[in-house]
Amino acid sequence: MVIANHSIFKIYHKLYQAFGPQRWWPGDTPFEIAVGAILTQNTNWGNVEKAINNLKKQNTLSAKAIHEMPGKKLSELIRPAGYYNIKAKRLKSFIDFLMNDYHGRMKRMKNEDMHSLRKKLLSINGIGPETADSIILYALEKPIFVIDAYTKRVLSRHGIMEHEKSYDEFQELFHSSLKKDMKLFNEYHALFVRVGKTFCKLKKPLCDKCPLNDL
Repeated sequence: MVIANHSIFKIYHKLYQAFGPQRWWPGDTPFEIAVGAILTQNTNWGNVEKAINNLKKQNTLSAKAIHEMPGKKLSELIRPAGYYNIKAKRLKSFIDFLMNDYHGRMKRMKNEDMHSLRKKLLSINGIGPETADSIILYALEKPIFVIDAYTKRVLSRHGIMEHEKSYDEFQELFHSSLKKDMKLFNEYHALFVRVGKTFCKLKKPLCDKCPLNDL
């Protein structure tokens, strides 16, 4: 089931009115944002910040430094992010890609066509659609909508789209309903995260207080 597209506009305006601008994604540089997108898989942002701070303290938050770093040392530095051995391999795979295809520079990656770049990112071990799209949207500032668990939960609970629909189907709902605007997609996704964490919780949703309770 898919409700008329005007609901997508209505949800955005209600969330923005309730929470205001979110100013996402946390990170000082495009490279740091990309690293954070990989490390945040299956953990909370507080743990990712600890891992990134470890890299900063060692002065190793760069493509060249991580590329040359032994995998074991990288695992230890990103340990706070959880699944650190797996994430170290995924981060190394991304860095190899960045070094080989773009000489380690995010600016070169940004010049690539968005659709061909997405295909390349999805071919990297451990990078799925959500991580790839987070890198494209937040690190490279290209207009692609990120779908996450909060987005699917909010839309399915309000009867906009069934939770079982695919990532691509959820994403197409936004791409077909909204102007392809990087700032809009950035803000909207961040607002879904905010309402999901604050009200639309997995086990005990606070529906009475939610800004979307009258949809």
